[in-house]
Amino acid sequence: MSGVNRRSVLSSGAALAGGAAVTAGLATAAVAAPSAAPAGAASAGTGATIRPGDPRYPELTTGNNQRFVARPDYIKMIRSSADAEKALRDAFRARKRVSVRSGGHCFADFACNPEIEVILDFSEMTDVGYDAARRAFYVEPGARLINVYEALYKGWGVTVPGGICYSVGAGGHIAGGGYGLLSRAHGLVVDHLYAVEIVVVDAAGRTRTVVATREEDDPHRDLWWAHTGGGGGNFGLVTRYWFRSPDARGTAPEDQLISPPSTVLVSAVDFPWDQLDETKFARLLKNFGAWHEQHSGPDSEYRHLSSLFNVSSKAHGSLGMFTQVDATVPGARQLLDSYLAAITAGTGIKPRALTKPTGELPAMPQLAEPRTMPWLQATRLVGTNNPTITDPTSRGAHKSGYMRRNFTDAQIAALYKHMTRPDFTNPDTMLVLFSFGGRVNAVAPDATANAQRSSVFKMCFQTFWQDESEDDFYLGWVRDLYEDFFAATGGVPVIDDRTDGCYINYPDRDVADPRRNRSGVPWQTLYYKDNYPKLQQVKRRYDPANFFRHSLSVEPAKR
Repeated sequence: MSGVNRRSVLSSGAALAGGAAVTAGLATAAVAAPSAAPAGAASAGTGATIRPGDPRYPELTTGNNQRFVARPDYIKMIRSSADAEKALRDAFRARKRVSVRSGGHCFADFACNPEIEVILDFSEMTDVGYDAARRAFYVEPGARLINVYEALYKGWGVTVPGGICYSVGAGGHIAGGGYGLLSRAHGLVVDHLYAVEIVVVDAAGRTRTVVATREEDDPHRDLWWAHTGGGGGNFGLVTRYWFRSPDARGTAPEDQLISPPSTVLVSAVDFPWDQLDETKFARLLKNFGAWHEQHSGPDSEYRHLSSLFNVSSKAHGSLGMFTQVDATVPGARQLLDSYLAAITAGTGIKPRALTKPTGELPAMPQLAEPRTMPWLQATRLVGTNNPTITDPTSRGAHKSGYMRRNFTDAQIAALYKHMTRPDFTNPDTMLVLFSFGGRVNAVAPDATANAQRSSVFKMCFQTFWQDESEDDFYLGWVRDLYEDFFAATGGVPVIDDRTDGCYINYPDRDVADPRRNRSGVPWQTLYYKDNYPKLQQVKRRYDPANFFRHSLSVEPAKR
C-alpha cells in the first residue's frame, strides 16, 4: 500500500538510539559462524510457529481472561496477508480447528478453548498509517488502541471514537462495532470504517485476499458491512482496516477522519457506600437513567459529554464516576456542572475524590475539581492505568445490555440486593454504565451490522477473581444478578421498548443456553437483531465451509 507508515517513522528513533550497541557488535558478528535459526523462529515476512515445548507456548495459549485456555498443536504468528493466506491454507488442508486472535482482550472462549488446534495470532501486525491512494488511514489488527490513538493524533491530529482500555486489540474491537468517550459526538468506530482487507477460504481450501469497501458499487460491499459490527472470528482473517469518515472532504490527510477536541474538561468523583441506603442508591441510579433518556438524542447539546459510572459492590466501598466534556464547546463547564448536579439531585450524597481504583478507572484524586487538559493526556490518564480489567492473571465474567429507557424499580432492587450481599466480599465487581446515544443513534439500524441505534446507555456486568476453585461462586453470583435484573424478560435484555439486546464485543455464552436465557429470543437476535440473516448470507458467500466458528459464531445461511 502506498503512503507513510507513521509507526515505522516513530520507531526509527529507537532504532537509531541503539546504533552504538549495534555497531559495537559488528566485529564479532563479522567473524562468527552463522548459526541455525531456532525451531519456530520467524523471518522478516513470516511469523513464528510456536509449538508445545517452546518457552513462549504457555503465554500464548491463553489471553486476558485466565478462565479460557487452549492446548493447540501450534500458534502461528502472522505478519502479512501473504503469511495469513499460507497459514489459513495449511490449517484448512490439515483439517485443523482454528481460532483468530488480534492479541488484546476476549471476554469469552472464542480464541482459547480446548477444541482449538491452531491459534492464528495477529499481535505482531501493529502498523498504523495513511494510505494516500485510498485517501484513508490504515490500522492493522494487532495494534492496541492506545497505539492507534497515539499514531493517528501525533501524525495527523485525527482519531477514531474507540474504547478507553489501552490494551484492547484493534482487530476485534473494530469488527464488533467499537465505541468510547467520543462516540456520543462522533458515532461508533465502524461509522468511520471505509474498507477492510480480509483473507478468506472457499469450500475447496483455496485462499485469497479480498479488499471490501463501503463504495456502493463494490462487489464485496457486504463483506465490508459484516465487519461493521458482525463480530470477530466469523468470516476470515482481517489483515488491515482503513478509516475515512463519511463526510470527509478534499485530499489532505487531516481532513479524512474526525479530530478529537484539542482539550477536554474531566471530572472523577466517588459516591461512598457509607452514604447510601437502598432509597438513595435507587435515586442515584434513576437520576443517571433519567438524564440519559432526556439527553441522548443525536443533536443534543450534551452529545459532547460522556460518562463512565462504576456501580461497584459494597465490598469496594464506593461507586466511581468519570466524566469527560469537549472543553472547546461553548458552556462546557456549565454542561458538566449541570450533569453532576442532576446525578446527585435529591440524594443528599456528597461526592468525594476518587482516591482508589475502581473497575476500569484508576485513582484520580486530582480530578475531584474538574480540570481541563489536552485530549491525548486525558486518554492516557484513564486508559493506561487500568488496574482491574487489564490484569493478565485474573479470571472474569462479563454480561451486557443496552438500555433504551431508565431502570425499573425491580431492576434497581435486584442490583442493590446482589451488590450488598453479606457473603460477597470481592471489591473487583461492578456494573459499568456507559453513556451512549448521541450521534450513535443518527445511523440507521441496518446501515451497519451493529443494529443497536436507539439506546441511551450501555451496561457491562462484570466481576474478577483469581482462583479456579472460586469459579462456581462468582459465575453463580453474576448469573443470579443478571437473571434477576432481567427477570421480567426471561433473564436477558430482549428487544423491546426498554432494552435493546447485547453487545457482541462483551460476548456471553450463557445467552445461548436456554437454562439461562428463558426469553425464547435466540441469542443471535439479542446481538444482531434483524441484521442476522444478512450476516448469514455473507458467511455463506465468504466462508461456505463454516471454517471460522466459535461458541457464538455466525452460521452460514442454508441454501
